[in-house]
Amino acid sequence: MRGGCAPRTSSSAAGQGVDLLGSCDVIAFTAAADLSRARVFYEQTLGLPLVSQDDFACVFNANGTMLRVTAVPHVSRAGYTVLGWRVRDIEEAVRGLAARGVVFQRHDGMDQDEHGIWTAPGGGRIAWFADPDGNTLSLTQFP
Repeated sequence: MRGGCAPRTSSSAAGQGVDLLGSCDVIAFTAAADLSRARVFYEQTLGLPLVSQDDFACVFNANGTMLRVTAVPHVSRAGYTVLGWRVRDIEEAVRGLAARGVVFQRHDGMDQDEHGIWTAPGGGRIAWFADPDGNTLSLTQFP
């Protein structure tokens, strides 16, 4: 994971000036009521390297992006995807995660294939699953 960022001058569509966050790394967050359980899932099931853990969060390296799984007393489930991964071969990724016990979600009204993969009108292929706290995660293969 890369270090901090320095503001840079840019000429964006919004005008001129300093690009405050455009050169900074994003930090992704999700919540867990049980950090030990979350650590096992993100580290062993998903294969993300653990960077650190304390009483407040487990920090993982998600291919150069810091992912902080933050301890909370109760996870409020969002009705949407909170984290997603771009994959080259979604069928291979689904098979690999299913072999590790991941169950892919089915959604009413969506024409998903036998693997739970939905093909969007633009050709993207998406599959959804949940972490142990019910956070919706996804895999996407773009055309």
